[in-house]
Amino acid sequence: MAYPTVLQDVQTCVDLGVPSRVPIFLLGEEFDVEQYDIDYRVYINSPEDMIKCWVEAVETYDYDWILLHPDDYIELEPLGVETTADKKIPPSPVKELSADYDTLSSLQLPDAQSAGRMPHHLAGLQGIKEAMDDTVCVAGRVAAPFSSVCLLYGVEEALMLMMTDPQLFSDTAEFMAELMIYWAQEQIKAGADALWVGDCVASSGFLSPDHYEKFALPGAGWVCDAIKDAGAWAIYHGGEPSLPHLEMAAEFEPSMLNVGEDIDLAVVKEAIGDRVCLSGNINPIKLFEAKELSEVEQETIRVIEAGKPGGGYIFNSGEGVPRQNDPEIIATMMKTAKAHCWYEKQE
Repeated sequence: MAYPTVLQDVQTCVDLGVPSRVPIFLLGEEFDVEQYDIDYRVYINSPEDMIKCWVEAVETYDYDWILLHPDDYIELEPLGVETTADKKIPPSPVKELSADYDTLSSLQLPDAQSAGRMPHHLAGLQGIKEAMDDTVCVAGRVAAPFSSVCLLYGVEEALMLMMTDPQLFSDTAEFMAELMIYWAQEQIKAGADALWVGDCVASSGFLSPDHYEKFALPGAGWVCDAIKDAGAWAIYHGGEPSLPHLEMAAEFEPSMLNVGEDIDLAVVKEAIGDRVCLSGNINPIKLFEAKELSEVEQETIRVIEAGKPGGGYIFNSGEGVPRQNDPEIIATMMKTAKAHCWYEKQE
């Protein structure tokens, strides 16, 4: 079960020290909602179900954190982005905004206490924190400015905008940074210990190192700095397997840098583990395809043992766990991670 010193251990890891044990996280919301057996359209609008789902998930799988991350569009819908969802799948866009200065000049910060689903999310965070207190790390979420521009205008349109009108892209990113900082601060007031700063569209799958440095890095740094200034941890995630991109992300010093799947965590640890707390790297698709539970155990041990040396490491997946995953696989991964989370001096 979640343990009462988890927040102290997370802070020790952020400070690049050796904790009492490795905190064990997982990007499992779609999977956990599936186990809770509720229509996703109901879940994203029901703080009561968010709370019950996550309390059950922690009790069942022994997570050391709760990341309330229903989807990427909570703060974008009030701006005019139209979405759709169904029983099993989180909201996705059906209509983004036009990429022009008329659109940008019309944008206003939404009121988090009344706009769309924002108050439901805040109530869910507050209820989770009240239910779990400090026995787990409670995290909210925002999109980093680069990725949020892509969510606002559409990925293809936004990526083209870097070439056709880079000033409009940058100006929109500044507005989105203001929105994300405000939205992060509201979630911290509601009880979030940390904010997940998602930036998957800024990964090496879309951007060269030069474009990342010019268009994505500054805004990500602004948001992460503001989160830390507000007293929470900023967990930056681009699903990134590229060491040059990870090295640049370490420059703006997020509290934690979540590492993508297709890279050796030991290599990342050697390169930047003395500069930033690392997490991630477990491949949930690979675990989903495992034919034997022994494969799950071996992969879990490989990753956690690569991250542990010298501290400054928190166990997590590199991306989200598919909702179709076999619960026995997740239970095996969590049990294995907990068995190997201790440092020698505690064994």
